[in-house]
Amino acid sequence: QVQLQESGPDLVKPSQTLSLTCTVSGGSITTSYYAWNWIRQAPGKGLEWMGVIAYDGSTYYSPSLKSRISISRDTSKNQFSLQLSSVIPEDTAVYYCAHSSLRFIRWPPSDYWGQGTQVTVSS
Repeated sequence: QVQLQESGPDLVKPSQTLSLTCTVSGGSITTSYYAWNWIRQAPGKGLEWMGVIAYDGSTYYSPSLKSRISISRDTSKNQFSLQLSSVIPEDTAVYYCAHSSLRFIRWPPSDYWGQGTQVTVSS
């Protein structure tokens, strides 16, 4: 079955770019109709969908983050990545990558998530 694992630094300074990578195993990120999401949860708040990259490379972003977010992929490594620029302390959160299907839309997007990684934005 699909497994996902986030990786990246746990501390980012304000104004810098937050970069995380999700490594996928048990399924290809290019398989038709699969999609790959970034979701975060700030302390005391609910889950926030950030964006997604679909199997064909198309991307869709939360309007609240659209000016700062970029999701990309490396198909040779079966990885997809998150870049969030100009970070502020309010971006501190647990960041998750998650699998979803374009054929069966739901929230939460699927039952296949990474374990999450804590990222703190602080000087």
